[in-house]
This record gives sequence, C-alpha cells and structure tokens, in this order.
Amino acid sequence: MKVSTVDKMRKLDKQASETYGVSELLLMENAGNAAYFAILEHIQDSRGFIIFCGPGNNGGDGLVVARKIYSSGGEVKVYLLGKPEQYKGAARLNYEIAAKMGFEIKSIKEEKREKIIQEIRHADIVVDAILGTGLTRAVEGTYAEIINLINHYAKRVLSLDIPSGINGNNGNVMGTAIKADYTVTFGLPKLGNILYPGYDFCGELYVSHISFPPQHYNQEEIKIEINEPVQLPARDVQGHKGTFGDILFVAGARGYYGAPYFAALSFLKAGGGYSRLATPKSVMPHIGSKGSEIVFLPLEETESGSIAKSAKERIMEIARGVDMVVIGPGLSLHEETQELVGEIVNSLDKPLLIDGDGLTAISREKSCLAKRESPTVLTPHPGEIARIKNCSTREVIENKIDVLREVSRELKAITVLKGAHTLIGYPEGEIFVNMSGNSGMATAGSGDVLTGTIAAMYGLGLNIKEAVRMGVFVHGASGDLASWEKGEDGITAQDILDYLPKTMKILRENFEEVKRKYEIKVI
Repeated sequence: MKVSTVDKMRKLDKQASETYGVSELLLMENAGNAAYFAILEHIQDSRGFIIFCGPGNNGGDGLVVARKIYSSGGEVKVYLLGKPEQYKGAARLNYEIAAKMGFEIKSIKEEKREKIIQEIRHADIVVDAILGTGLTRAVEGTYAEIINLINHYAKRVLSLDIPSGINGNNGNVMGTAIKADYTVTFGLPKLGNILYPGYDFCGELYVSHISFPPQHYNQEEIKIEINEPVQLPARDVQGHKGTFGDILFVAGARGYYGAPYFAALSFLKAGGGYSRLATPKSVMPHIGSKGSEIVFLPLEETESGSIAKSAKERIMEIARGVDMVVIGPGLSLHEETQELVGEIVNSLDKPLLIDGDGLTAISREKSCLAKRESPTVLTPHPGEIARIKNCSTREVIENKIDVLREVSRELKAITVLKGAHTLIGYPEGEIFVNMSGNSGMATAGSGDVLTGTIAAMYGLGLNIKEAVRMGVFVHGASGDLASWEKGEDGITAQDILDYLPKTMKILRENFEEVKRKYEIKVI
C-alpha cells in the first residue's frame, strides 16, 4: 500500500475532482461514511456520541459522521471549536445540513468546562474531528485544553484521518495530541499515521480509499510504500551450502565478540548456507566457542586487537569468491582499522553491506560509495545516518524521509534507517516503511542480527532490493514471534536469532496469513 505526504494527498483530492468528477462534497461524504462503517463494524455497542469538530474539512467530516449516527437512531452532540462562518465549501454545506436536522450543535465557548467533562465521560465514543492532517504548529489554547480533556476522560476515541495534534508528515506530537483507540484515514495513509510516535497515537488504524479508483491511489509518482513481504524462493532440494549463499563477514575486535557472532550466525539461522567470518586471530576462540557452525578466517591484528591493514590482501582474496561481503559489526574505531575499511570499500567489486563501525569509517570519505558499481547496502541508526549526512540526530528524527532519500541518492546505496518502523530507502527515491518489530528489539546486538538476516535473503536468491526489504521484515517478524511467546521485556538479540528458523517456517507455510497480519485494514 502506498503512503502519502499531506501535500500529495491534497493533490490527489484535486486530481480526483478534475479527472473523475469526484467532488469535494462527495469525498467528504465518503469519508464520513467510512468512519461510520468503522463504528458499525468495530464499535457496535455504542449509542451515545460526542463529536468535536474543528473549523476545517476535518470538522466537515465530523459533521457527516454526526448526521449518519443521528439518522440511524444514535444519540449525538456536536461541539464546534470554531465559528460556523469559518466553514467553507463542502464543510459549510454539511454544517448547514446538520444544523437543520435536530441534534444539538454548540460552540465550545458556550459550555462550561465541567459540563464538557461530564459529556465526555458519559459518551460511549468521542469522535475527534478537530484538526486533521494540515497541522504545522504546536497546539495551544482551547484546542490543547479540549484534547487533554478527551485524553483524560473519554472511554474510547475515534479520530478522523489522523489524531488531532499529530504532524501529518512526520508523526511527531505538536505540543499535545489525541490518543485514539481507532483512526480512520482517508484516501491513503499519511506519513503521520505510519511513523512513530503518530502510529501509536492512532490506535487501530483503518484506511478508506473514499472511492478513488486503484490507478489513482497507486500512482508510480507516490514513492513511499508499506514494506509488504515477498515470497521466499523455494529451496533447491539438491542444493549444497553454497547454493544458499556464501557470505564473508569482516567483523570483530578484542572486546567486541557479540556483534560478529550475531551477524554471522543469524545468516545461517535465517536460511543462509556458508557463513565465513574474517576476524582478528585473538578474537576467534571467543566467538568459536558459541558459533561453531561459522567458518573462521583468522586475520592479522593491531596492538589493540582490531583488524590490521596488513590483512587487506587476505580479505580481498577471500572476497573474490563469495556472493556478498558484510563489513563493520564490532570492528572498533581503531584508526588503522577504520582506514582499512575505506580501502576495502574502494577496491571491492562485490555487493557490500556496511554496518556498525564500518559506517563510521565511510562517513569520513563518502565519495568512495558513489563510485561503486556493485550494490551497496547501509544499515545506520539515526545517530549513524546523522554522521553520514553531517547533521544532528534531531534533524534526522524530525525529517526521516527527506534525510533518508537524500543519503540514498547521494551515496547510490540502499539505506536501512533502523528504528520503530524501520525505513528502507532506494537510490531512485523509493522508500518502504516496515511494519514488523516491537520495542523489545531495542537491545544490543539486534542490528547485527538484522545484518545477517539481510545477507541470508540475498543468499536465498532474492535480488538485492528485495533481499533488503525482506531481511528487515523477517528480522522484525522474528522479534514479534519472540515477544508473543516471551513478552517484550527482556528480549535479547539471541532471542531474535533463535526465532529466525521458526519465522522462516511460518512464512513459507502461511505466507498470505502473515502478510495480512501486517497489512493496514481497508474499509
């Protein structure tokens, strides 16, 4: 499913009118109907409703919902947070219709605070039609007060399009925001519906295409999509270990034993065939005691126990015979080793995945990536991509999509921006939002398991773009499986790794069921 920015959604609405004759009035009617259908299907025991309507089109949507509830015998009361004359176009017409129908419509300024609290507490459902997706500044004054009252006193809340107070383009809370139990968004999900923290504020999220034809909401120029899983290639019944991928991991340093272990072993646990780990010779015994299935390649090391530059020729020799090279997990920030990474990246003509300390190395000299002809995959967290972009982590968090798109294009790399709802950016501008995963996965070593899982998807036969997307999905799904059986508290990278085989089994046997689980529901 495609995901829209706020500006793109406005253009889609306008195009729907110009191309198909779907007027603003009809779009508003369809939006209100969709929200009402959600009430009928999922909130069936409710008859008493309070609807808070702002002065824009979101408030107009709320007035349609009020009319539908009233005409079906429900008890409904509307509070306006603006003046009736502020409504324009379709919203104005819906206000005029609602005002003639007989249910109560009052200005918020006409009611005492205590009465509003009493109304909220007694309502089965509070409908939030206050601000919508166009919010650009912090909520304050009466709007902030009503939002906070709803959050404190409402039994259940249904938000229209997006919870009021959530930025439609980045999901950030603009001062304060409605914490909804249900959200029905219209046309397409907006970024603010999908990115955290906005996604969490939506509660159960539904989308209605409000009568847009598929060719309208699936336009190629919409470059952001939900990361849906792809079918795994069938395993060759006559295959040998090389059939399912031969990957070289260049990783590890004295004191950094977990990262190379998790990366190299997760490749095997997710279905990969031949895992080679090139690591300092003094490090090898520590990792080998746990990961005996890994093929170890001991390397010369610096005095601090990281990989020495003298190991370059050995690494390049091995790399020539493998399918992909992974470099970075637990390498350390030793100057000599960091220089080695740059030299390898400059010289290597193989698909390359750079993670961890490898990202720090390439952030010093990014031009080496843009010159590469073989595919490059980067897996940074926000702090690491900030170093690559030479900006603050705050700027990344507030502008994830723009930063990710710029880095991917500039470096000609598939870039995985890790976090809640991990983002995958392609050099051509496409971005995929991953829906699997949970907060229990915010633990040391989780990113190293992701690295190995991506490599496994490539080893199994997916092309590099699909391998990255599927690796991110499988990693998150494995963490979800671990959390469903153990709870989110206390999940470790080892748990995520251990659940990879079971996750792969479920995907192969129940692909459509798994796919549906992570889809946004359409009504």
